[in-house]
Amino acid sequence: MSNISSKSLSSLKYVYLIVFFALLSGFFHPLITNTSFDIVIIGSLVLSVGLAGGILLYKAATSETKKEIFFSAGFALIGVSIFYIFEFAGKY
Repeated sequence: MSNISSKSLSSLKYVYLIVFFALLSGFFHPLITNTSFDIVIIGSLVLSVGLAGGILLYKAATSETKKEIFFSAGFALIGVSIFYIFEFAGKY
C-alpha cells in the first residue's frame, strides 16, 4: 500500500468517527426543533473523551511497557466522560 493511500485511509477513519459521534449525539434534533447545535458539539466531545479512554485501556492490554500509565489514564478519561454525561444530564 502506498504512503498516500495509507494517509487518506487514516484520515477517513477519523472523519467517520466524527460523523458517527455527531449522529449519535443527536445531530438531527436541533434541525427539527430549530435550536442550537451546542449540545451536539458537547456530546461529540464527551464521546470522543470516552473513546480516547477506551483506546488507552486497549493500549494498556497490548503494551509491554507503560501499562500502569495507560491503564490509569484510560480509566481517568472514561471517568471524566461519565462525569460530564451526568453533569450535562443534570443528575450530578
